[in-house]
Amino acid sequence: MQRINTTLSSKISSMEEQEEDEEERYRKRAASTSHGSISVIGKRRMMEDAVKIVPGFMGSYDFFAVYDGHGGATVANACRERMHLVVAEQVMKEGAGQKRGLADWLEVMCSSFMRMDREVVGEDGTVGSTAVVVVVSSDHLLVANCGDSRAVLCRGGVAFPLSKDHKPNRPDERERVEKAGGTVISWNGDRVLGILATSRSIGDHYMKPYVVSEPEVKVYERTERDEFMVIASDGLWDVISNKLACEVVRRIFKMGFVKSGAAEAAALLAELAMARGSRDNISVIVVRLK
Repeated sequence: MQRINTTLSSKISSMEEQEEDEEERYRKRAASTSHGSISVIGKRRMMEDAVKIVPGFMGSYDFFAVYDGHGGATVANACRERMHLVVAEQVMKEGAGQKRGLADWLEVMCSSFMRMDREVVGEDGTVGSTAVVVVVSSDHLLVANCGDSRAVLCRGGVAFPLSKDHKPNRPDERERVEKAGGTVISWNGDRVLGILATSRSIGDHYMKPYVVSEPEVKVYERTERDEFMVIASDGLWDVISNKLACEVVRRIFKMGFVKSGAAEAAALLAELAMARGSRDNISVIVVRLK
């Protein structure tokens, strides 16, 4: 009887392990997304944008990021090479786990962005970069944003901004800058100290404490109505609205593209931005969630 019980216990344990393995494989499949990206120099003399995509990030997530450099490309390139690794290290340091709440992710992403900011201290202090990072799981979208790059979700045909631009003319950002002793001056648009057109960034150490590297972090539950995301630098958003971007991508998908649909959509958005007079580098990631 003891032998039968031992064998039965072993079989049950084996079945439970198989169920856990199957659940883990499902989570990885569910988090996996089809995507496409493009990054073009546009009308600028040099390329300062950088894009990073890491499918299967930490096993069961997908990682997408757009970095928009200014004053040079060194900080944006450093973020492209290091940010996803820093985030993974911070997750492990602060306790690995599949289920993470807003408070956990807030701590992880704030620590990661500020650590990235410290890592680029050795670079030219007048060089910086925006950063918008989106981590996709099977049931959530995590968005961390620092600067004026942007992530937009198309949900049920409606454009839904996942991040808010950090512009000096944003009332709460202007208040923060002024409380730190800085000023917002209108000089070819509103700029911190009349110099920088974004109020948060990684790098730009000569602008501290007025320009900070702390990101705004949001966690959104995925729904059946979520169709795709557009993650892009301001070279796109300066001339194309959230609504128009979503309409263009939906039309591409409705044309029947399956494998190349996201790449086609990203390329078309960049082309449209140039046609509409964008004078900046343009980087676009389209992530299909269906």
